[in-house]
Amino acid sequence: MIVSRSLTQEIKQEALAVGFDAVGISAVPQVRPHEPAAVPDAFLPRLLARLHQWLGWEFHATMSWMARDPDRRANPSRVLPGCRSIVSVGINYYTDHRATERAGEGRIARYAWGRDYHELVGQRLQKLERYIQAIAPHEVTCSYVDTGPIMEKAWAERSGLGWIGKHSNLVSPQFGSWLLLGEVLTTLELSADEPGTDLCGSCTLCIKACPTGAITEPYVVDASRCISYLTIELRDAGSISDDLARNIGNRIFGCDDCLDVCPYNVNAQESHEAAFQPHDMTLSPELDRLEAFTAAEFASAFRHSPVRRSKFSGFQRNVSLAQVNTRRHRT
Repeated sequence: MIVSRSLTQEIKQEALAVGFDAVGISAVPQVRPHEPAAVPDAFLPRLLARLHQWLGWEFHATMSWMARDPDRRANPSRVLPGCRSIVSVGINYYTDHRATERAGEGRIARYAWGRDYHELVGQRLQKLERYIQAIAPHEVTCSYVDTGPIMEKAWAERSGLGWIGKHSNLVSPQFGSWLLLGEVLTTLELSADEPGTDLCGSCTLCIKACPTGAITEPYVVDASRCISYLTIELRDAGSISDDLARNIGNRIFGCDDCLDVCPYNVNAQESHEAAFQPHDMTLSPELDRLEAFTAAEFASAFRHSPVRRSKFSGFQRNVSLAQVNTRRHRT
């Protein structure tokens, strides 16, 4: 039996109260043996098939954890037994700043300009979990922020937060490209929202904007060509081909090109979170200064930053590539 809409609304209001900017709820399809005549929900099989196809193309590159138990990754009930609903949340990280892009400066993706979002979003998810547990003490919850075996963008779309654009990222009609996502899985059966509607239409700006051609077709990204993967997840310094290295340009951690050009960013509004404000090491950092960093200086400068994900060796490789590309551009 589905709980009352008032309880569902209370949970949504609490999500906003603890500091999230967007919240939506999706139902996790169930197999009900006592209802043999019911038409099964095809969402989970489609999700799994799409994941298998992407893995079959080996577009996950060296991210082996993506291929670990795909059935579990595509089915939240395998993560939280008895899962009935997912509360998807988003927090706006857009700040009204622009990198200067002067010669000799590096470029860092916007989400990494401020403090590590895992800490901020994770703490708020825990508050939301505690609230759900207080009003439904016999139910079970668990939460993730970009860390668990959950296809969070697909569930965010299903919950109505937006739609997955042709660049494979979520697009919000209210916040554009700039939402960080998290989710609470629960055994509570809540009233689900209408899924997001794909509004990309015939637009292909994000595909054309990708410097390395990583968007192989609409909605499909080959991670092995994606600058975010190359500068963050790839650990083997010698495995970046010359053509990819050139097209990385001055990007030393991530890439926003496919997000920046999205027409729905006209609706972007500045985040109220001070934690997302940039500092001199992230907005327009000087490559010479970064190149001279020791491991200890790197750890200190980015102690509470997502940039730590690249590790010191990976970051120094990225800075060196950017220096080479800067010199190449000058000649």
